[in-house]
Amino acid sequence: MSEKRAFGVALIGCGTVGGAAAQILTRDASLLTGRSGKEVELLYVVSRTYKTAEALGLDPALFEKDLEKVLQDPRVDCVVELLGGTTLAREFVERSLKAGKHVVTANKALLAHHGAELWALARKNGVALAFEASCAGGIPIIRALYDGLLANRIDALYGIVNGTCNYILTEMIQKGKSYAAALEDAQRDGLAEADPTLDVSGGDSAHKLAIMAALAYGKKVDFDAIPVDGIDTLELMDVNFGRELGYVVKLLAVAQRRSGGISLRVRPAFISLEHPLAWVGGPFNAVSVYGHAVGHTMYYGRGAGGSPTASAVVADILSLAVGSYQPVFTSLTQWPDRAEPARQLPVEEVTSRYYLRLIVRDNPGMISRIAAVLAKHAISISSVLQKEAPEGDQDESRVPVVITVHSCKEGMLNRAIEEIDALEGVMEKSVVLNIIDEHPEKL
Repeated sequence: MSEKRAFGVALIGCGTVGGAAAQILTRDASLLTGRSGKEVELLYVVSRTYKTAEALGLDPALFEKDLEKVLQDPRVDCVVELLGGTTLAREFVERSLKAGKHVVTANKALLAHHGAELWALARKNGVALAFEASCAGGIPIIRALYDGLLANRIDALYGIVNGTCNYILTEMIQKGKSYAAALEDAQRDGLAEADPTLDVSGGDSAHKLAIMAALAYGKKVDFDAIPVDGIDTLELMDVNFGRELGYVVKLLAVAQRRSGGISLRVRPAFISLEHPLAWVGGPFNAVSVYGHAVGHTMYYGRGAGGSPTASAVVADILSLAVGSYQPVFTSLTQWPDRAEPARQLPVEEVTSRYYLRLIVRDNPGMISRIAAVLAKHAISISSVLQKEAPEGDQDESRVPVVITVHSCKEGMLNRAIEEIDALEGVMEKSVVLNIIDEHPEKL
């Protein structure tokens, strides 16, 4: 009887995550075999530069520049794409699938924009595409959605899925730092990129939301139809006022099942100090999922970084090596390439409570005029606070007014805000933030 050969892996991209994955595959080989019962062998590392690989002490015999040579090697069962981006990475993933190789990827942007086509291409070529590491780093949220929660109709999903933003917001909340100061500290500590735009604008969280929502609802999600707001315009004044009201601010990726469709959005929002996501601090991630049968489940851990993300990458490799992922990929009908397009409700239809902060001239009757506009649009006020002029403001007649309102449609509120901002005595454009309540469990 011939001896069974190892499951062969080729790694494309050897940066922070790629290097960590290579290290696990080589350094921890006996652990992986002992836990899975399958030998996995790293055969190739394909990269533009091998600085990380060399620093980790990887065998130079693994280094290969010619992808075609890798794809033609019958020993390679799985290609791991860790390049990032949507151009060269897409080309390499497509070439790998067409060559009959399974693919593992951590590339959330690629899947958010082109996932349906790539899953279909994998199926056409009799292989599988695995992507646990694309959302929330080392947290096994993808497995939970396609497997552990398979018996559930998913009613809602709330995620803190960007560690950079959560670190910045934690610094603002706990230490009173401005957004700019907190961002500078995050960059210094290696928790934010030199160009943090994708993170702080909410784009990274939206990529992850598109993937998670597609699996949660068994629909094809249109990434471009997801409303996205980031934390880059958030002011410390509002963070502090929110805390006085009993709230903390988080950048939330939200998916909710509504009559007639699903509501998806990414934006900074206030949540109660008693909300299960409120204590998630620093660079950590967490995702709350509400199923009709199980109720509330929550997944927490390190959402980024080389080793946590590589943990998810290697878990996918092992699932393919032992053959447990392929039947799921083949059989389930909830994959986006097999699903109908989602009916994504416009943001104007979102119903929520809201926090409003205005800078107004401290004149008699100012608040009553604002209240009259809200009443005209059938918006009920929950609370009103008039604060002193902001520290350092030379004009003491300019005062902040903080209003919270009961649940209303966002479209109605937007129309009211347009009128309020046009009132004489309103000095700046109003700040509007969602107040998110914990989703009710229906058990």
